[in-house]
Amino acid sequence: MGIGEGCSRIREVLSLLRIYRFLAALPAFVLLGGCQMVLLAPSGDVALQQRNLMLASVALMLLVIIPVMALTIFVAWRYRASAEATYHPNWNHSLPLEVVIWSVPLLIIVVLGAMTWMGTHLLDPYRPLNRISASKPSVEAKAGGNGVAKQPLVIQVVALDWKWLFLYPGQGIASLNEVVAPVDQPIEFRITSSSVMNSLFIPALAGQIYAMPGMQTKLHAVINHAGDFEGFSANYSGAGFSDMRFRFRGVDEKAFGDWVQGAIGKGSPLGRDEYLVLEKPSEREPVRQFRDVPPDLFGAILNMCVDRAKMCTRDMMAMDAKGGGGKEGIHIVAQLEYDKSVRRGGQPMPPRPFVTAICTPTDVYGTAGVTARIAN
Repeated sequence: MGIGEGCSRIREVLSLLRIYRFLAALPAFVLLGGCQMVLLAPSGDVALQQRNLMLASVALMLLVIIPVMALTIFVAWRYRASAEATYHPNWNHSLPLEVVIWSVPLLIIVVLGAMTWMGTHLLDPYRPLNRISASKPSVEAKAGGNGVAKQPLVIQVVALDWKWLFLYPGQGIASLNEVVAPVDQPIEFRITSSSVMNSLFIPALAGQIYAMPGMQTKLHAVINHAGDFEGFSANYSGAGFSDMRFRFRGVDEKAFGDWVQGAIGKGSPLGRDEYLVLEKPSEREPVRQFRDVPPDLFGAILNMCVDRAKMCTRDMMAMDAKGGGGKEGIHIVAQLEYDKSVRRGGQPMPPRPFVTAICTPTDVYGTAGVTARIAN
């Protein structure tokens, strides 16, 4: 076998290997067909408007990007070394070209700014919905000509370690790692966290909203198509973060009513004591429902006083706003302990010094100094 024939055989083998490698990659493309482009095909009107804003922004930017990329290729080809292009050594300015270069990007920036400003206000998560979908307003027309806004379904959300608790105050029930809502029903999420920051994100419904301890955030949204959708935490919160996922179900009115009745009939009670047990860190908790949920439970979680031995943050802030409790109220503050580490499965924090009393001057106009007593 000559050298030329051997090289020819090697090229044939390499060509066959490239073909087989391409065929081996085909199953991967088949698997990609099962991916759900939920961000580009959402089922909620708020997420749909956010999708449209994103696509419009990309399209506007492509008005500059595509011509620039095309002109880059054209110039590189037109003025290549082997081409006989006309050379203009004294060319230095073109008014039409300057107008195009500066006016087109300026117009795009103006349009993008206007779209962003309007979208930021119209899609404000704290703002009640002004429509159910593009063809359905949020106000139902009545025979007399007056419209009545459809009342939202209030769902209180608590981010736990590492699970999600959803409270339905109007129905007196709660669910763990599952939220159910009727189709075309406005939803008002009221969101907080038990210990650390998390982020509630249901891609098919709306954008992500942070959940923070001692604070309440809101999200108004609506689901327009029935189905099961994924929700999860989009903010790292510790060891069990990867499994901090839940299911969002969009159902019709009858199915929602049946689900509520099932929770009332088969769910376990969820009072303050049961919540303190549920609050402890755990992973991969199964979906389950609760009944007999106190109407003030979410407020107690928000104010960090589910344990009745703790002072609510709203009461502490009210005391501070009125000047504090003075020396008579020091014992109330002194007995409080920062217990986040305990609730997250750790050990109590070591004692720290704090001010228990303040000595005031004996004479209002005197020069006696103010001293403080420190205790452990």
